[in-house]
Amino acid sequence: YDIGIAEILLMPNSRLINQSVKDAGFRDKYNLNVLGIRRKKEYILHDIKDEKIHSGDVLLVQGTWNDIARLSEDQSEWVVLGQPLTEAAKVTLDYKAPVAAAIMVLMIAAMMFDFIPIAPVTAVMIAGLLMVLTGCFRNVESAYKTINWESIVLIAAMLPMSLALEKTGASKVISHSLVTGLGQYGPVILLAGVYFTTSLMTMFISN
Repeated sequence: YDIGIAEILLMPNSRLINQSVKDAGFRDKYNLNVLGIRRKKEYILHDIKDEKIHSGDVLLVQGTWNDIARLSEDQSEWVVLGQPLTEAAKVTLDYKAPVAAAIMVLMIAAMMFDFIPIAPVTAVMIAGLLMVLTGCFRNVESAYKTINWESIVLIAAMLPMSLALEKTGASKVISHSLVTGLGQYGPVILLAGVYFTTSLMTMFISN
């Protein structure tokens, strides 16, 4: 899942022109293997290590997605065709699901039980770091892109809202009104009232 392929188009002024694939140093400098060359309508797939690179050649390279991403930093020599990193992001890391689940369970346990002397924020940060170190995310950037900022803003807005309700006594007034007004109709109606009240307040905060 971490290995991919990409095509690069050699620029006319590239220093690799007239060099052999072996002398180009893709493996030494970029940890990439050249699998083939497309030259106009011809495909060269065998014995390419001694093949000289021509202007306009398209090289098919293989390596990790991070190493392929490094090729985009040197646009004076070549152009990476397509969007290999975008395609890589579409590949799901299914085999890492048990690892991610175990990290999540440990994080929740650290937040719930007092015998683990870790603050909830610290537990979340450690879990995120473990996700990256164990390969559940390819890199920190991909982990950053998965953050749902709308949820972060919603949670950030709910914290001061709940504190204000508690300090002003509004939470007691609301809970007392719900219990006295709906408690006589049974627990189901009371729970429904709590649900709709919290939903209404959540809609107010999120908008």
